[in-house]
Amino acid sequence: MAEFIDYYGTGRRKTAIARVHLRPGKGKIKINGKEYNKLAEYLRGNEVWEIEALKPLEVAGLKGQFDLVIRVNGGGLSGQAGAIKLGIARALLSYDESLRSSLRKEGLLTRDPREVERKKYGLRKARKRPQFSKR
Repeated sequence: MAEFIDYYGTGRRKTAIARVHLRPGKGKIKINGKEYNKLAEYLRGNEVWEIEALKPLEVAGLKGQFDLVIRVNGGGLSGQAGAIKLGIARALLSYDESLRSSLRKEGLLTRDPREVERKKYGLRKARKRPQFSKR
């Protein structure tokens, strides 16, 4: 029986979490159990998010050589695209450790730590205050 080859990486961005499996193939994309021709179909047609999410494969020169099996949940589509990007980059490291320097140089291995600031009581949003009236 042939050995099953699978490279795994977890990506997080804002409140989104993506579990990415890279499998040798022809570039098929499966997200949350559903097949897509392009990543932009899942990201509601946003080409910019698709380009950004697939950037690790572009930098490594491996676009179209792996099938992507992705489980993603939480957050919005922007955060999910960022999580997919980090997950793909980490999965590529498990495929070939020598890609680390090129991925690091492009900033693809750094987890973006920015989170939404919580709303405080007495304020309209996290920092927006009600208008001040002197009289």
